[in-house]
Amino acid sequence: MTQVSERSTTLSSASATERGRAAALTAAFLRGGLAAGLGLGGLAVLVIAAWISSPYPDSGAGGALHIAAALWLLAHGAELVRPDTLSGVPAPIGLVPLLVVALPVWLVYRSSRDALEPEEGRPQLTALGALCTVAGGYLLVGAAVVIYARGGPLSTDSLATALRLPLVPVLSSAAGVWAGSGRPLTRLLDRLPGLKGGGAGPDVRDTEVTAAGAAGRRRRAVVVMRSATAGAAALLVGGFLLVACSLTWHAGAAQESFLHLAAGWSGRIAVLMLAVALLPNAAVWGASYGLGPGFVLGTKATVTPLAVTGSPALPPFPLLAAVPAEGPGMAVTWAAGAVPVAAGLTVAWFTVRVAAPPYAERDEAWSARDTAVVAALAGVGCGVLMAALAAIAGGPMGTGRLVEFGPVWWLTGAAALVWTVGIGVPAALLVRAWRLRERRETEKADELDEPDELDEADDEGEADVVSETGTVEESTVPVGVPPDTPDDAASSKGSWWRRPWRRGEAAEKGADDGPVESENGDGTAAGGREDGPPTLDGAEPVDDTYDFLPMGAWHDPDTQEARRPAVKPASGGLMTESPPTASEPEAESEPEPGPESTPEPEPEPGPESTPEPESKAEPEPKATD
Repeated sequence: MTQVSERSTTLSSASATERGRAAALTAAFLRGGLAAGLGLGGLAVLVIAAWISSPYPDSGAGGALHIAAALWLLAHGAELVRPDTLSGVPAPIGLVPLLVVALPVWLVYRSSRDALEPEEGRPQLTALGALCTVAGGYLLVGAAVVIYARGGPLSTDSLATALRLPLVPVLSSAAGVWAGSGRPLTRLLDRLPGLKGGGAGPDVRDTEVTAAGAAGRRRRAVVVMRSATAGAAALLVGGFLLVACSLTWHAGAAQESFLHLAAGWSGRIAVLMLAVALLPNAAVWGASYGLGPGFVLGTKATVTPLAVTGSPALPPFPLLAAVPAEGPGMAVTWAAGAVPVAAGLTVAWFTVRVAAPPYAERDEAWSARDTAVVAALAGVGCGVLMAALAAIAGGPMGTGRLVEFGPVWWLTGAAALVWTVGIGVPAALLVRAWRLRERRETEKADELDEPDELDEADDEGEADVVSETGTVEESTVPVGVPPDTPDDAASSKGSWWRRPWRRGEAAEKGADDGPVESENGDGTAAGGREDGPPTLDGAEPVDDTYDFLPMGAWHDPDTQEARRPAVKPASGGLMTESPPTASEPEAESEPEPGPESTPEPEPEPGPESTPEPESKAEPEPKATD
């Protein structure tokens, strides 16, 4: 009976786990479908609003929804075909607005990242499970959109769309899963040259060496990705600034083309929204222009900083009004070379800020080889990113001369690689060398201020004096000694109390040199000492350890008798010649003898004997513990 109950309990727990896993997979699948629906719904709202505000709509609400579906597919890389043209030949549209692409990418990324966060009562999904379920739910909605958009005013090629549509959800979902898993580094990044971890000492175990190497590889891989992203961002920002400056320079032509495209305010709003959606594309074009290869405006026109060759085919659009005029370049166009220079310096800065950090972390500086390799890999990554962006930012805008429109991706990527590696690697090495030079100067300055030198200065009796200007000066006069004091007296008087642990040496030195003459006239210094601090018995110096003397030795009559001649001169003659007496109760103490009386010697007490008091008073009762 017990075995049956245990078996039923095991089966029930296993079935509950399976049901929880199935529910988690279903929830992730629905997340992908919801992300696709939100992206499609956002575009549909904009298109419907433009259709409602248009004074002369060409079609009904169904046509507006078909256009929204076609634009959603265009955001995923699908190539649209416009059949109604003046020539009667269908014209392809392959230029994808990057701002429209950002919406589905962000939605899928968030859905995949949230799918890895387990809900209460449900098991956590694996990375592969979350990737497949989220992308699967998104692609299911995408397939329905492809079928719906076939009969609209903007048609698509079903086969080409089916091949390009999965790229956005799969890549975005992979990025979200990677972020949700803690951003682990792949084996490819760990095996890249130059990403080896720092070495360890001979006493470190193999496991610690392996952990240190993995941490070092991860750190270098993070620096490579961060520097590459920063370099690409610098290129995009520079390209956007070039476009903005050129639009300001050609403001009249841009305004004329904007007013020519639409007469009503609803049409102008639509043109303005399209221009805003194409601003990221314009930034990529400007970055390619600053890198040198430029971009093409048709099959027979190329725009570069050096010259604009051919006859560009420019459709009437405000952003295209920023294209420079035909002919050779000028100093203004040559200034676009500052954009890749700034990108190379950005790569160098993001590399060296970890390779040779300032201040307290300079001891962790990488070697010159590691710094150069990491900066070079960052330049390669920047080139790959710019090549991918250039491939997405361009595309055909029609037939004939407009088949090629935008930057050439492989030329843009190669130029970005050359600029960032050629500037980033030397700049990173120079900054690293500069910071290490500062560190060496700091170490030399620290070596000059050794504690031993300060101790020797204190032993010689030198003192630091702060001048009126605030600087520290060395004084040759010992502290506590008049300027006319001899050197031997200065060393005996001025250093023993400033350096108490050197008292024994000072006493021995004074004993070798003989007594020091002072105002006492008896070979003793002021205070009853000859060459050092006062002693208890007048014969031997005090030990360095400052041991406490026993109470019996302090009250020993012989010790007191030997100490009185040394203490009497220091008191100015106020002390009498009375013999030392043992401690007695204050209430019945006997009067001290006269100055001519001679104290009788008392027997020295033994180690176990107790001296008897001279008075007849009763001894004090001993306190009990």
